[in-house]
Amino acid sequence: MVCVGIDAAKDKHDCFIFSSEEVVPSDVFTIPNNLESFSTLLNKLRACSTPQDSIKVGLEATGRYSYNILGFLLDNGLATYVLNPLRTNLYRKSLRKTKTDQVDARTIAAMPLSDSGLKPYTDTAYHNEELKLLTRYRFDKVKERRS
Repeated sequence: MVCVGIDAAKDKHDCFIFSSEEVVPSDVFTIPNNLESFSTLLNKLRACSTPQDSIKVGLEATGRYSYNILGFLLDNGLATYVLNPLRTNLYRKSLRKTKTDQVDARTIAAMPLSDSGLKPYTDTAYHNEELKLLTRYRFDKVKERRS
């Protein structure tokens, strides 16, 4: 099994890939928040895994900053786990006291392996979030028009 941790931010994402056999294919690396970089990440994941490996991607819920990469991962059929930031913070504190984006990426990568109660994010949940955003946008525009 190959696990990936992604600490999402507005302009960049810190990523960490490791194998359940404790082999670390790479150190923490940073990708820009764009489609070309997402494709590079996907190619790197496929190079690190064999066809029989399952790939689990942990992604911290950061609202709109993580929507682009979340949609890309789901469209490419990767099991993606959207993690509550409070939960990842508690998990990180149980392991070490430092707080950096690189440490967070490592922590997020370890969570899908250690927590069997996690359920992967689904396309339906993703589309429901998009509908919720559109509904809020429409509500704001109607409110602006009345003013």
